[in-house]
Amino acid sequence: MGKPSGFIEYQREPVSDRSPLDRIKDWDEIHEHFVEKKLRTQAARCMDCGTPYCHTGITLSGMASGCPVNNLIPEFNDLVYKGKWKEAYHRLMKTNNFPEFTGRVCPAPCEGSCVLGVIEPPVTIKNIECAIIDRAWKEGWVVANPPATRTGKSVAVVGSGPAGLAAADQLNRAGHLVTVFERADRIGGLLMYGIPNMKLDKEVVNRRVKLMEDEGVVFKTGLEIGKNLSAKQLLDEFDSVVLCCGATQPRDLPIEGRELKNIHFAMDFLGPNTRELWDVKEGKSKEFTQLAKDRHVIIIGGGDTGTDCVGTSIRHGCKSVTQLEIMPQPPAGRNPGNPWPEWPKVYNMDYGQEEAAALYGKDPREYLVTANKFEGDEEGRVKAVHIHNIEWTEDNGRFVPKKVEGSDRVIPADLVLLAMGFLGPENAIVEELDLEQDTRSNVKADYGRFTTNVKKVFAAGDMRRGQSLIVWAMNEGRAAARECDRFLMGTTDLP
Repeated sequence: MGKPSGFIEYQREPVSDRSPLDRIKDWDEIHEHFVEKKLRTQAARCMDCGTPYCHTGITLSGMASGCPVNNLIPEFNDLVYKGKWKEAYHRLMKTNNFPEFTGRVCPAPCEGSCVLGVIEPPVTIKNIECAIIDRAWKEGWVVANPPATRTGKSVAVVGSGPAGLAAADQLNRAGHLVTVFERADRIGGLLMYGIPNMKLDKEVVNRRVKLMEDEGVVFKTGLEIGKNLSAKQLLDEFDSVVLCCGATQPRDLPIEGRELKNIHFAMDFLGPNTRELWDVKEGKSKEFTQLAKDRHVIIIGGGDTGTDCVGTSIRHGCKSVTQLEIMPQPPAGRNPGNPWPEWPKVYNMDYGQEEAAALYGKDPREYLVTANKFEGDEEGRVKAVHIHNIEWTEDNGRFVPKKVEGSDRVIPADLVLLAMGFLGPENAIVEELDLEQDTRSNVKADYGRFTTNVKKVFAAGDMRRGQSLIVWAMNEGRAAARECDRFLMGTTDLP
């Protein structure tokens, strides 16, 4: 619980980020270094709340409430407050395979359900988590620990995002022979090519992958299952298969002019950017394409992906950046329909919006706006976006967008990025194995069991639940590994 009176004596002080106008000059992580004294003071704010909702990991109103991997948050806060960093590290690793990822990019539903948050700003849980694991790496506490014995059972994990890596890590700990297949040229999936380097430095991903290799996990890149390697071949060669392929089909915007040049899905912009950045860093290439340089960039869609497009475009040197959001601007504080411990749907400026505001003088988001036409030039390149305002009206119990008459306008656009979410998994493996799908096109596998309609094939993460948080993907990867282990051995000791 930290210090009994800490929540009264100390105010919330998150670890600061680097100045927006400084950090946009590079691709380094935006975060400042942690100061131990401040972190221990922040850990002291963890109160004796009786029922710590921060680690419940439940879903309320369709949103995460508490930590989905059930981190023992009050316990590691207390250990940090007392200066027992190594003990805090071991406590954290009981529930979280990769706290260096969640400590950087998780939106922290734990903080949204912190009991202190009912009356005061919540505990800086995410900062403390990240500090624990970063110190563990620095002190050399994180070392390879391969299993003492092997079961002789082999498992193929398809996809190396957070769900796939968590499943592979757990199955390897159980003693199985694990091979992870990744279609990209580097391991990490969304962690590598979906999240820009300034949010999650890829060296952080690489060092964890190297540790897993040292513990016996085999990684194979450049192999797309269902295309250049048969999914049925995996069934023949492995005792079990765990599918963690993500929900990678992007939602499109089929309006007039969609075929014009320089209109891209967000991931087709973010992924190649990171690949080229690291190719240059590793000496594999000398060129780095700055697609947004000197362009008016329009980003359609909010959320983390839209924010990442804002930050990346600014680092390219865009002329301007505008983010179109079809939903209304959230309130400054919780409204009555969004009570604690639900995730607080409140207005905030993420790193990308902060950078845009510092550079251009305002938040780049325009709310309650939608696009209805892309206009092109004589060479077939987009040059403008036609937009109008909308209002949400109720129609037979459903809220639908209705155009606000007289609000039509045209804004210049040399580059348009579509960041409107994802629809579900791609179909190659699904079709080859004839996997059942739910009404949203996700692979059908009950939560808690993770078994598909095909014997010895399991599914987890976004491929099963749809687009979600990294920490939920890790939850599912761990849980699917437990059920896969049970299938292979008849029983399981995995948590």
